[in-house]
Amino acid sequence: MRRSSRVRLGIHGFRPYTMYMSTTPIDIGKLSAEEKLRLIEELWESLRQVPEAIPFTDSQRQELDRRLDELDRGETQTVPWDEVKKRLLDPSE
Repeated sequence: MRRSSRVRLGIHGFRPYTMYMSTTPIDIGKLSAEEKLRLIEELWESLRQVPEAIPFTDSQRQELDRRLDELDRGETQTVPWDEVKKRLLDPSE
């Protein structure tokens, strides 16, 4: 089942944002690191819903294929997104 192309994003107290950007823009410079990461995550999730809409150059597609092949062969180690966020938010760990 395909979700609506209208994606709603909400960040602590900010008005929901839609793909059509019909609301007041967010002042990204005033967001905390955690809020910025949350916004990135929500944007990424909205893009994942329609992957064919993301344009790739030939070189980007080749690099993506190379990396996916490495992953399929078990030649690379992955880090869960929650761990990446934790490291970014608290680099001392």
